[in-house]
Amino acid sequence: MKTFLKIIGIIILLIVVYAVIAILFFSKDYHYEKSVVINAPKEKVWQHVGSLKAYNTWDPFSKEIKNFSVTYSGEGDKVGDSYHWKGEGSEGEQSVTEIVPNEKLGTQLHFIKPFDGKAKSNIVLTPDGNGTKVTWMIDNELTTMMKPMKPMMDSNMDKMFGQGLEELKKLTEK
Repeated sequence: MKTFLKIIGIIILLIVVYAVIAILFFSKDYHYEKSVVINAPKEKVWQHVGSLKAYNTWDPFSKEIKNFSVTYSGEGDKVGDSYHWKGEGSEGEQSVTEIVPNEKLGTQLHFIKPFDGKAKSNIVLTPDGNGTKVTWMIDNELTTMMKPMKPMMDSNMDKMFGQGLEELKKLTEK
């Protein structure tokens, strides 16, 4: 029993030490990006990323939320267009901040639930041989208490961005 309690004590101590190091030394700036090469010209890829409505056909985050509903303001393909989403335990808004046709869609995210927060997202298309490289990025500022969660965030973003980009690739290469 003493050995078990020692092990638990050491684990708790390591977690506390990690959290303190993360809080003190991890940057508050969070950036994540993932890319995929799609075997299609960027004009064809743009049809699936050039508007919020098109984006929502392959966006993996909306598929994870139960009872997901969306209300659009505009068509989603002009600066200022937006949508509001609501679902079980989740609510937020995404609005278009920049459009460079066939090259870039920039958006601002406002998370309302479960936590209030803001992030910027960009989808950038660049030629890659006979195909198109799609790079999906997100940037936000972490609160002090979120800093220790960076590795978990990276893992989740890798999974979700990977799923979304693979779905985009399937849709575009049809």
